[in-house]
Amino acid sequence: MMENQSKQTVIEFLTSVKAIDLEKIGQLLSPGVNWSQPGNNEISGLKRSQQEVFGMVGKMFELSGNTLQLDAYHSISLNGNRVACLLHWIAEKPSGEKLDVYNIDIYTVENGKICNVEIFSADQVQEDGFWKN
Repeated sequence: MMENQSKQTVIEFLTSVKAIDLEKIGQLLSPGVNWSQPGNNEISGLKRSQQEVFGMVGKMFELSGNTLQLDAYHSISLNGNRVACLLHWIAEKPSGEKLDVYNIDIYTVENGKICNVEIFSADQVQEDGFWKN
């Protein structure tokens, strides 16, 4: 039962991210969410609240010229209240520089809210280059 609830929460979250529904995203993230963003760039590091996550996302839209898009998500896999999935992200800066990267995200869900997120990039070199200011 818990696995189904966790999976449903993550599917709702990813659907909201694709639609850029910030209100719904806010409802699904725990206020004290821990979000681990890999790399060495403007957006990497540990975010320790919903406010810090939204700040990171705002920076991502700023750096990408508002083109960042979750293109697709696949392979939603469960382990208790932890949900792993494969995400495909795309963006293109006004300069023409492109981001085309796959990430594996691991979400931990408690009480119907995402409380921990770990991001793993398939191409950290590309991401570090793209997310530099």
